[in-house]
Amino acid sequence: MNSSTWPWRIVLAVLLAALTFSSSARELDQDEVLKMRSEGLILPLEQLLQVALERHPGAVLLEAELEEEDGQLVYEVELVTSAGIVRELELHAVTGAVLKDEVDD
Repeated sequence: MNSSTWPWRIVLAVLLAALTFSSSARELDQDEVLKMRSEGLILPLEQLLQVALERHPGAVLLEAELEEEDGQLVYEVELVTSAGIVRELELHAVTGAVLKDEVDD
């Protein structure tokens, strides 16, 4: 093995490993979301927002987006509570289960 090429092989192997094990999240475009909603593949955002607002009464929606994370469809919702605290929730788009509910930094 040429001594000038082996460090690059190690760097390449580390980068490939990092890409393989990194969390893959893909934001879905509006056409994909509308199609999935009309086919009944995902719950309506309004229904999931109700779940989020029941957990945090009086909160105001800041942002909502549908992403595919590791093969799961997840709504990521940001709210600001009546106390002024920004919270990030992840809601399973198919089941409505709350996957995450934490203070957003």
